[in-house]
Amino acid sequence: MKKLLIFAVVIAVSFTTFAQVGIGIAAPNASAALDITSTTQGLLPPRMTKVQLEAIDSPIEGLMVYCTDCVPKTLYFFDAFNFVSTFNNTPSGLSSTDVYSTTGKTWMDRNLGATQVATSSTDLASYGDLYQWGRNTDGHQIRTSTTVAGPVESGSEGTSFITNNGDWLSTNTTSQAVNDARWNSGSEGTPEKVDANDPCPAGYRVPTATELEAELNNGGDGFWGTGSVQNNAAGAFASVLKLPLAGYRYYSTGALTNVGSFGYYWSSTVSGTNARFLFFYSGNANMRDFNRAYGFAVRCIKD
Repeated sequence: MKKLLIFAVVIAVSFTTFAQVGIGIAAPNASAALDITSTTQGLLPPRMTKVQLEAIDSPIEGLMVYCTDCVPKTLYFFDAFNFVSTFNNTPSGLSSTDVYSTTGKTWMDRNLGATQVATSSTDLASYGDLYQWGRNTDGHQIRTSTTVAGPVESGSEGTSFITNNGDWLSTNTTSQAVNDARWNSGSEGTPEKVDANDPCPAGYRVPTATELEAELNNGGDGFWGTGSVQNNAAGAFASVLKLPLAGYRYYSTGALTNVGSFGYYWSSTVSGTNARFLFFYSGNANMRDFNRAYGFAVRCIKD
C-alpha cells in the first residue's frame, strides 16, 4: 500500500510539473494541457438539463456542458454572461417556440395566432391572425370577424374589425401622440412594450421596423438580403423566421386579400399617421408604411 501511495504522489507531481496529460498518446502536444487521441471513441462532457445548467453556482467563463433539453440541444459554454450554444451562439434560455437569429434577436417561431411553424410559404395553418395596428387580441384579429365602420374612440374598439380610410382609431378624445404609443412607448433604439395594447404574450412584443429590416438584410442567416435573388417570398420562408404569405385584411371593407401571394407584417414603428411594416412577395421584399386600419400579420420578438 505504501508503494502505491508513493507512486500516486510521483504521478501527481509529474502532472503538476509538466502541466500536460496525454490519453492515448505517449507524447502530448506541447501546446495542450490535455491531449486525447482516439479513432474509436470521443470526449463525453457533463450532460444535464437546462434547469440543472442554469442552477450551476457561479460558473466560470469557458465552462462547457451538454444541454439535453435546450433549443438547440447541443454543447454550451459560459461566455461570462450566459451559457450559449457552440452551434450558433444561441442562449440556453430559449423556449420550444423560440428561434434565434444571427442578428442577435430571439423571435417566436410562428405568427401570432398560428397553430404551427410554416412548412411552406402557403401553409394555411401558419398564417395566423391579422391585427389592426395598435389593437390588442380582442377578437377583431380573427380572419372571419365581423366589421364595423370607424373610426372609433379608444376604449370602444369592441371585437369587430374597424373599417376606415386611415386609422381605425379616432383622435377626438386622444392625441395623436397617445395613439402612436399604443404598441411602443419607447423609441427605435429603446423599444418598450405597452402591456395594455401589445398583443404579444408576456416576455415578447411587436418588433420595431429596424428589427424587421435587420432580418430582411441578414443575408448570411436566412438567405435574404438587399440585392439577393432571394430578396423575396422565397427568402422570407428560407430565413430562420420562416415567414409565410399570410395576406391582409383591406382597410375599407375588411375583406381578405392576397392570401398565399403576399406577406405583410406590422412593426411597432409609426410613420406620420401611418405605421411601418415588412412587405414581400415572389418578386421583392422591403419595408413600407400604410394606414393603421389594415389587418396585417404579427411576428413577436422577445424582450
